[in-house]
This record gives sequence, structure tokens and C-alpha cells, in this order.
Amino acid sequence: METTTKNLRLKLWKQRYLYLMVLPGFLTVLVFSYFPMYGIIIAFKDYNASKGIFGSSWVGLKYFNSFIHDPMALRVLKNTLLLGLYSLLWSFPAPIILALLFNELRSRLFKKFVQTVSYFPHFISVVTVAGMIKDFTSRDGFINQIITHFGGDPIMFLLEPGYFRTIFISSGIWQGVGFGCIIYLAALSGIDPTLYDVAEVDGASRWKKAVHITWPSIRPTTVILLIFSLGGILGTDFQKIILLYAPETYSVADVIGSYAYRQGILGARYEYTTAIGLFMSVISFIILYTANWVSRKVSETSLF
Repeated sequence: METTTKNLRLKLWKQRYLYLMVLPGFLTVLVFSYFPMYGIIIAFKDYNASKGIFGSSWVGLKYFNSFIHDPMALRVLKNTLLLGLYSLLWSFPAPIILALLFNELRSRLFKKFVQTVSYFPHFISVVTVAGMIKDFTSRDGFINQIITHFGGDPIMFLLEPGYFRTIFISSGIWQGVGFGCIIYLAALSGIDPTLYDVAEVDGASRWKKAVHITWPSIRPTTVILLIFSLGGILGTDFQKIILLYAPETYSVADVIGSYAYRQGILGARYEYTTAIGLFMSVISFIILYTANWVSRKVSETSLF
């Protein structure tokens, strides 16, 4: 036992610089993600700020029942699911397609330039993106200037429910497609180049090489990322929604996150919104576990 402890200490000392590099990230996750989790018990209590979390009285599933019977619950659940599904349908394939297109480029200089341009939007803050969207879609914005130039009437895009989801999803694709393809490019870089050479000798076209070599090589990575995406399907980017939506678009834009923001931050109903968050987390875990189980049965690729 003493020898094992000594060997462990010796190994830790030899790798001390690696652990020091990991320490800031570990502390960040510990302080901001794990320590606050004790606050989940607010969902089961009638929270009183003067008494504190542990001094407040227990109410069981009162606030879960309140959300289930809330007339707004069905609307926010529907909007959250639809935005999540539409985003998954359009946003998930976009990085894969872009990575495959990058893989076909022969000019390294042009490839690096296009990659840099596509990555750049990821580093723009949500507030800035929302401001750009408002400027472009305003009555005197760039898009309406084009419409009026061809004889059309200006459209108040952000006040029209029919346009909100398209604007939200397309802006998300623009902002994340370049950065999202990095993982797929890393997977593509691991493909043995001799496979392409052999296929070319056999007379395979670019399309056949992409179908029979490229896609099978990145399929495991795609499946893993798809499982992650399904697990986060209820985690719509409500920050951008709050910055873009208006009462006129609540019917299609009001999601669980924005509803919880209004009820919890603006309405000070902390117990109620904590219950909503916990309820959604449980559903997301069920979706993630189910997707992982199906993937393991179908493709033998899974997270756990």
C-alpha cells in the first residue's frame, strides 16, 4: 500500500505541469457548474429569501404540477420542440457538408482563407449578432432596401411570426457552421490518403470516393455529435430569442428558456422556474439516453 501511494505521488509530481494546466478549467466547472447544483432543491420548497434555501418549507411537487397545468406550458413546449427540431434538421448537416466541401479543395491558400472567413462569425457575441439582425431586417434595413428597390413593400420581419423561425435558424447556421466543421475536418484528416489513391486507380469518381471512403470514415463522429445534439434539443438559444422576440411573435418564439426568464428573473418566481429547469433536464436526459441506446443497437457507436 505504501509503495502504491509513493508511486502515485511520484507520477503526480512528474506530471504536475499537466495538472496545473487542467486546474483552471476544473475549478471553473466545479465552482460554476457543480457547486450551484444544491440550489435544485428550491424546486421542492416554498423559497423564502429571509429563511434561505435550507430554512424554507418543503412543498413537494407543487411547482411541477403548477407548470404542467399552466396554460402557457403547452405553447412554450411546442415552440421549444419545433425550434429544436428545425435547428437540428438544418443546422446539423451544414457543418458536415461544409467540411466535405473543404476536403475537396485543392488550393491550400484558398482553403485556409475560406475556413478563416467561415470561422469568424462564431467569435461574434450573441448581442452583436442580434443587433446585426435587427439592423438588416428593420424597416430601413438592407433587406427592405432591396425589396423596395424592386417595387415591393417593406416588411417588419421581426414582428411577423412567419419569419421568426427562419431568421433564428439561418442566423444560427451562419454563426456556427464554420466552427462546427472543425471536428469533421479533424476526422477527415485521419483518413489514409492511400485509400483515395487506390480508389482513383480503380476509376472511382469524386462522388464515389466521398460515398465509400469519406463518409464511412466520419460516420462515427457524426453519430456521436448527433447524440449530443438530440440531448440538447430542448436547450434552444434563448438568449438570442430574448434579444429578438417581441409580444407579436410570442406565439412562435416564446420557448421554455424565455418563459423561465420572465417568470424567474422578472417575476421573482425562483421555485417555479427551478422546477421547470429540472423538469426539462430530466426530459433531455431521457432523450439523450434513448438516442444513445438506439445508436448502440443500430450502428454500434455510442457514448456509453
